[in-house]
Amino acid sequence: MEEMRRIAFETVLRACGFASLAIFCVMIGLSFLPRSAFQAGGFLSLIMTLVLLLKAQEARTKDHRRTEMWLYLPKDRRPPQPHAQKTVSAVMRETYLVFAYWSALVSVVMWIVAMGFSVLGL
Repeated sequence: MEEMRRIAFETVLRACGFASLAIFCVMIGLSFLPRSAFQAGGFLSLIMTLVLLLKAQEARTKDHRRTEMWLYLPKDRRPPQPHAQKTVSAVMRETYLVFAYWSALVSVVMWIVAMGFSVLGL
């Protein structure tokens, strides 16, 4: 079970890392307007949070054999078929929700920084 959690964490972390890189590139493109850069970062992080929440909802019904985690899980470590769907769904849902929480926190921080720049008149 722990190996399943580790692999799920790695796969979702990689996807969120790519999304964060895209958000960072947008923010760098707007770096001449700090308030706008952080507003865009907060908005895009909020979108990432919503996507992660949708993925967590979808994890309940998605076929476990079609998940990236299942493909990376060694065949000798896979749970038996009768329990596999429930186990994989629970692990993936939990992982998506953890990352959604972190993404929401990042979004809130970016919006607070944007409001700070707004108060300062930048």
